Amino acid sequence: MNAQRKIALVTGAGSGIGRAVSLALQAANYSVVLAGRRQSELAATAALASNIGGAMLPVPTDISQPDQVAALFAALQESFGRLDLLFNNAGMGTPAMPMEDLTFEQWSTVVGVNLTGSFLCAQHAMRLMKAQDPQGGRIINNGSISAHVPRPHSAPYTATKHAITGLTRSISLDGRPFRIACGQIDIGNAATNMTQRMTTGALQPDGNMRPEPRMDVRCVSDAVLYMAGLPLEANVQFMTVMATDMPFIGRG
Repeated sequence: MNAQRKIALVTGAGSGIGRAVSLALQAANYSVVLAGRRQSELAATAALASNIGGAMLPVPTDISQPDQVAALFAALQESFGRLDLLFNNAGMGTPAMPMEDLTFEQWSTVVGVNLTGSFLCAQHAMRLMKAQDPQGGRIINNGSISAHVPRPHSAPYTATKHAITGLTRSISLDGRPFRIACGQIDIGNAATNMTQRMTTGALQPDGNMRPEPRMDVRCVSDAVLYMAGLPLEANVQFMTVMATDMPFIGRG
């Protein structure tokens, strides 16, 4: 292994923001562990890697399952021996619907991926970062602008993203004595398949459907690279990056 090459783990690496950030990190000379539920999509991300960047290691993982997260980190340690960056990116929502119509299973599935999965990955990362030499590392959590304000009919997603902010602050505090930095990036309307529907119309608080602008997903990967590239003596605690004209400021 190149002694100068850092090791990153990206969850939700098979599509969208996770894929874009994984490729940006790999091109910036990181070796990247790709976590996600679909082997085929992880392989597709790895196939897009730069010839001059770091290694890509796809590890199919359902991060809501403790045993699978343990296996993910065992594979990471076996291949690379350390971890410098965790990008806790994987997330999901439910179809937009009134809160009273949600099933317990829908609620639990979103909480399992968005919150419990982020906790489990951060927990394993902190254990490894405390024990490795040199000690320390960085965790970046994907919060979403739903960590600040909700969209209509989005209770599970919004609740978990608000909770990610509390997790970020707790990791920052508990990791401080061990050179573990933690920050949060709150993203609005990056141009991925997940937000394609917003180009034709998204439900607004007044009940109307309106198209919303999107930004190039590279704006997100560039922002994560900036956060990741800081020395551990510095930290971006919270960053919001979004399409300039989207209805966030003044939403509702």
